[in-house]
Amino acid sequence: MDPNTAQLLFFGVIIVVIIGLMFRNGRKRQRTAQEMTTGLQPGAEIMTSSGIFGTITAVDDAENKITLQTGPNSELTVHRQAVGRIVTPVAQDGTQLNGDPVVLDDAAADPTFGERATAVDPTTEDPTRRSGGAAS
Repeated sequence: MDPNTAQLLFFGVIIVVIIGLMFRNGRKRQRTAQEMTTGLQPGAEIMTSSGIFGTITAVDDAENKITLQTGPNSELTVHRQAVGRIVTPVAQDGTQLNGDPVVLDDAAADPTFGERATAVDPTTEDPTRRSGGAAS
């Protein structure tokens, strides 16, 4: 085989491999974008590309707008393309999918180790507390 032909064949194979990888990467991006589009439902927690976290309250498909609740009394309207990633997706039945089972019990009211079981009034004198006198 002629050295020029072998070199040309080698470069041809390299170009075919690069083009194949480019098509594969393009399909992967399309699949990720499709998953992102289907995951934008009310109740999902998202992060915008500028770093703002919020929960989707409404989706307007006609104008590509999403309304986010970012705090108790604040809502933002952003373009659909401003969504960076979905932090907590929503299942088809409307429950959040964070990987942990939802346990509805009163365990959150129990104090943890080292925490006071009852509330202490800071205005009353605590005999177990050291006084703030001058150091000797």
